[in-house]
Amino acid sequence: MTAGGVVRIAMWSGPRNISTAMLRAFENRGDTAVWDEPFYAHYLKETGLDHPMAERIIAAYETDWRRLVARVTGEVPAGRALFYQKHMTHHMLPHIDLDWLDTMVNVFLIREPARVLASYAERRAEVTLADLGLPQQQRLFDAVCQRRGAPPPVLDADDVLADPRGMLTALCDAVGVAFDPAMLSWPAGRRDSDGLWAEHWYASVERSTGFMAPPGRHRPIPKHLSHLVDAALPYYQVLLPHRLTADARP
Repeated sequence: MTAGGVVRIAMWSGPRNISTAMLRAFENRGDTAVWDEPFYAHYLKETGLDHPMAERIIAAYETDWRRLVARVTGEVPAGRALFYQKHMTHHMLPHIDLDWLDTMVNVFLIREPARVLASYAERRAEVTLADLGLPQQQRLFDAVCQRRGAPPPVLDADDVLADPRGMLTALCDAVGVAFDPAMLSWPAGRRDSDGLWAEHWYASVERSTGFMAPPGRHRPIPKHLSHLVDAALPYYQVLLPHRLTADARP
């Protein structure tokens, strides 16, 4: 999990799940390099899905998964001690070998599916269960459990929003790094580290300067998508019992 004193964190999330805010939090540390969705271009090229800006993303970024694995496990940019990688679970297509996970500190970021779906549906009219990444998240979680012989850390997005300091402290303890108060706030705006897709997806986080207050009820879900909540819940519920709490220390 560490090599040469470097800690590589792979944060496994689905979309619309404070994953970019978490990226901001770690990037605001002085000891951390970050990478925003390394496998997205490969995923788009292989699936041919009609995502916003797909052609531009494929043209701009590496699409060979073997080269990407070499980079996420290789030299850390700027010689930093911590390498935080924001990964989307659905980007890990079945043909990608998972042996490289053994070199990472794998963490799973979850969120109640109704909140995820309500947010995602505002950006794409047609949504499938696979788009939400929950089946793929459980597959990866099970693989990591088997490899390490114990469940990896799980972080619930709504817990973070309710208690950012407590939950980020628990997360840092779980991955073996010191908590840095700089993780709790950041300057507004776009980052050079953001992927091209930021212009379509990141408007809210670009306005933010820290973790937002926990939301109330989720926004309405289009009726033609409501069945996806029931389909997604079992995957979420597998990981939920393993989530970190602010007063727990591994």
